[in-house]
Amino acid sequence: MRPENQSSVSNFLLLGLPIRRESRGMFFSLFLGMYLTTVLGNLLIILLIRLDPHLHTPMYFFLSHLAFSDFSLSSGTVPKMLMNMQTQQQSIPYVGCISQLYFLMLFGCLENILLAMMAYDRYVAICHPLHYNTIMRDELCVLLAAASWITSCAHALLHTVLLVRLSFCADNVITHFFCDITVLLKLSCSDISLNELVILTEGGMILLLPLALTLGSYIRIGTIILRAPSTKRLLKAFSTCGSHLFVVCLFYGTTVGVYFLSSSWDSRDVIASVMYTVVTPMLNPFIYSLRNRDVKEALEYFSTGLKKLIYQPGHV
Repeated sequence: MRPENQSSVSNFLLLGLPIRRESRGMFFSLFLGMYLTTVLGNLLIILLIRLDPHLHTPMYFFLSHLAFSDFSLSSGTVPKMLMNMQTQQQSIPYVGCISQLYFLMLFGCLENILLAMMAYDRYVAICHPLHYNTIMRDELCVLLAAASWITSCAHALLHTVLLVRLSFCADNVITHFFCDITVLLKLSCSDISLNELVILTEGGMILLLPLALTLGSYIRIGTIILRAPSTKRLLKAFSTCGSHLFVVCLFYGTTVGVYFLSSSWDSRDVIASVMYTVVTPMLNPFIYSLRNRDVKEALEYFSTGLKKLIYQPGHV
């Protein structure tokens, strides 16, 4: 008989990262520093884009949403991981696990779609520069951002609802540092065929369609550049697309390595998961700011203004 759709598990045990006991203090400090860097870096990017009128363009509009997604994606895993490393209490409530899964899927999907939107923006800027302002108007950008959020919320809600209907019996040990859907499905004692079918169809479309748009945009950019090759045009395209293309490779490389090229969870999968949930959100602000003249100028302008405000003499 099929088990009833009611979980008998009130909590799960997160085994966390496979590190030795004597090394936990060092890794705790390392991940705490990485998380604080992620928070400060992404919030700084959002603040600069909101305050500097020169950054009120479609590219930076999508970048602000990406920074918020990076901040939220990392906040969904790292604080709980740090708490478990510090207190040695690896338990997470059933509701907390499901909530963590929902927000991870939401912001992971959002980042996937936003990267495609940014690639399309770069395609229009390079291949149709004269019509850029007409095509990438404010109304279209707001519409694309809203569609990204709605699609991501619906995607996360669909898989969460399908997971909640399953039963979890005796085994409640999650061999990971967060509640991942593939691991939870392996722990279920219910029929997961519907879940696997939806992951293969809907999840595949959510991943492949934005990836196809991203690759298509960059293939088209490369084709346009090669038709009339010039050093000036090549350098302009590289400075415009280089940072975004690096982020795309980093995000999709680790994601595909975890969910499509592995049959079972091991230390390599955990390392890849750390890459796209911890390292990538931390690196994105540096990748976009260090290679971006507009962001660096905005940062220098506000840092100079802040220094003048702090060190201004207290007399008239």
